[in-house]
Amino acid sequence: MLIRIDPDSDAPLFAQVASSVRADAATGRLRPGDRLPAARELASALGVNLHTVLRAYQQLRDEGLLELRRGRGAVITDAATPLAQLHDDIAALVARARLLDLSTDTLADLVKEIARHDHRP
Repeated sequence: MLIRIDPDSDAPLFAQVASSVRADAATGRLRPGDRLPAARELASALGVNLHTVLRAYQQLRDEGLLELRRGRGAVITDAATPLAQLHDDIAALVARARLLDLSTDTLADLVKEIARHDHRP
């Protein structure tokens, strides 16, 4: 697993860390039961503040993707499985958007808007 951040991005660093973990879960690089690096170790490797990593881990915990266990650290939950199952669908949607010359920001905005207003089960 390789956590990626872009210091020049407008996105907060904690959000980039969380996004990177989500992406690894979606592609199957992270699976339920896998452990993430200790927050202190990851902060040092990325050159960021410990609280940045802790905030990302807490966000992922709040989403149900991560379980924080004393003595075991951060462990990926079963919530990673549906993300991995959606990977091919998402890749196809991104490819279709590119064919239509839509930017990734526009695509993301469309997905968010539809998700906000579509309350089907």
